[in-house]
Amino acid sequence: MTPDNEPGQRPITRRRFVAGSLATGAAAALPGAAEAKTTHKPKHHKPTHKPAKPASTVHQADVAVVGAGLSGLTAARQIAAAGRSVIVLEARGRVGGRCYSRSIGAGASDVANMGATFVGPTQTQILELMGELGISKFPVYATGNLLWYESGKLTPYTGTIPPANNPAAVVELGEVVLPDIDQMAQSVPLDAPWTAPNATAWDSMTADTWAQQNIHTADGQKLYSLAVDAVFSVLPRDVSFLYFLFYVHAAGGINNLVANAGQGGAQDFRVSGGTQGIAIKMADQLGHKRVLLSQPVRRISQGSRSVYVYADKATVKAQRVVVAIPPHLAGRIVYEPGLPSGRDQLTQRMPIGSLIKTIAVYDTPFWRSAGLNGQVTSDTGPVTVMFDASPASGTPGVLLGFIDGDDARQLSDQSAAARATAALKSYATYFGQQAANPRMYFDQVWDKEIYTGGCPVGLMPPGVMVEYGGALRSAMGRIHWAGTETATVWTGYMDGAVQAGKRAASEALAAL
Repeated sequence: MTPDNEPGQRPITRRRFVAGSLATGAAAALPGAAEAKTTHKPKHHKPTHKPAKPASTVHQADVAVVGAGLSGLTAARQIAAAGRSVIVLEARGRVGGRCYSRSIGAGASDVANMGATFVGPTQTQILELMGELGISKFPVYATGNLLWYESGKLTPYTGTIPPANNPAAVVELGEVVLPDIDQMAQSVPLDAPWTAPNATAWDSMTADTWAQQNIHTADGQKLYSLAVDAVFSVLPRDVSFLYFLFYVHAAGGINNLVANAGQGGAQDFRVSGGTQGIAIKMADQLGHKRVLLSQPVRRISQGSRSVYVYADKATVKAQRVVVAIPPHLAGRIVYEPGLPSGRDQLTQRMPIGSLIKTIAVYDTPFWRSAGLNGQVTSDTGPVTVMFDASPASGTPGVLLGFIDGDDARQLSDQSAAARATAALKSYATYFGQQAANPRMYFDQVWDKEIYTGGCPVGLMPPGVMVEYGGALRSAMGRIHWAGTETATVWTGYMDGAVQAGKRAASEALAAL
């Protein structure tokens, strides 16, 4: 039976796409036991790997796509545009993946982004896609001073590098460390970073090891650590220095990653209507018969002429499959026959960061009248980075706070009330007692999302890139890999997700 004849499918409206996951904080994740339940058990396969008879009606398509985030939907959109049939299987009851937007109770376009939030002027892939979909952007509020909080002292400032207590640290970072990082990053090939001249040495150390050897001021090391934590939601000790350099090169330079809003980096613009709206529009174009929600994929079985993709209540027979989910989640799928050991080992070695995003809504953005733009960097948690996340209209006032890495892990299992108390204490430290009493507060604990397991990006610890990096993007039989982790430009961002989806779609189409 073809997808067009599938019974019982209701039109996927905007409401239905978003429904099911618009819950606050830890409540956003469905109970693990319920989501882990399958409708059929994998059966033993003969040496020919002929797929077992599925427990549900088989949909047929030229290409199946696993995951309805930006990468998977981009791939599906490109495949459909080429005149080929495609079906997307999405585990959640919504589309968007790490793009997830919540209403803040104002206008229809006034939302809080609980995952991906910003776009930058050099992120051409996502900006082009937004243009095709008719989705606009608006600048992040950047008028006024930023705040630097260090050792109990709050200091307004302007520029990129916070004014550390030791002025020599600012000079060292701005004139030596950051230029050196950019120079080294340029030597890392984007399509094969494991072939860089110093790949083995750089991949044998963490980003923290390099800093201890090359940053000579304690305050300089602190600022560097805060920057790495803000980018990856892990500490420098968790990241291979080679992977860090690759990530810098993929973003076009270290300044693009760490620049404050309004400085030409990754945090310059917001997406009108929220970043999840990009995924919703693509899914709307594909239609409900092509995008099947609440269908976690459990097994992918390759044969000599086709591939079967088994979800809980749907099976897709296709010629090719694009797996567009983070590597650590892709490793949870059962593959028949088994994948090469390099790919299997890779998926065991790419953890994802720990992140809680917090949102507080106020009647007005009161910090603006005090000459502040809402941006904060702090050496004291749990909230260590903040932005003004108010709608384009300026009301209501919204503050966005990031809880990263160790702070997120310590809070992720606590109650919603405990998380709110801890976060709002940070808010009040930076913006006064008024910030402690929002009219609305909620958060998103990404570590608790069973179909994400963290945020913002899967990364590589030492030794992984040189040993296993070649398995990240290489097609394996009828399987192609997408997701922002597989991008070579703006890896880890929405822009990278789009690039990866296009590349995987092109591979699949060429193989049909």
